[in-house]
Amino acid sequence: MKLSTRARYGTRAMLDLAQHYGEEVIPLKDIARRQQISLPYLEHLVGPLVDARLIQSVRGARGGLKLAKSPESIRLSEVVSLLEGSIEPVDCVHSPDKCHRSRFCATRDIWDDVGKAMTSVLEQTTLADLVAKQRAKMSPEAEMYYI
Repeated sequence: MKLSTRARYGTRAMLDLAQHYGEEVIPLKDIARRQQISLPYLEHLVGPLVDARLIQSVRGARGGLKLAKSPESIRLSEVVSLLEGSIEPVDCVHSPDKCHRSRFCATRDIWDDVGKAMTSVLEQTTLADLVAKQRAKMSPEAEMYYI
């Protein structure tokens, strides 16, 4: 199962905002440049995040975006569900009427477990966790080779 670019790019944009949490607003073009996401596509992704009050948008010459809540209080499950919708691997997990085999299908149980595992990881991970992971990957020690 693959998440769409909406979820992947939206999560990267949210990570970028979390890395700059507490600063002034961040111009969308700066996020697009740093995250290597096309500006028009990123503009399209921001709407649902603003509507859900995860980020604030400030208009004007010195406008931009900032997180509306602390990185510790934003879970990846919120971001992904807003941008992706349901992440269930198959429709029959939550809509058994979509398949006449649902009651007797062992594979449906596996798809249910997969969906629960994905949801659990996303629910347990905050933007603050993602910032910490990003910092660890960018630290000089991460590039150090030992003999």
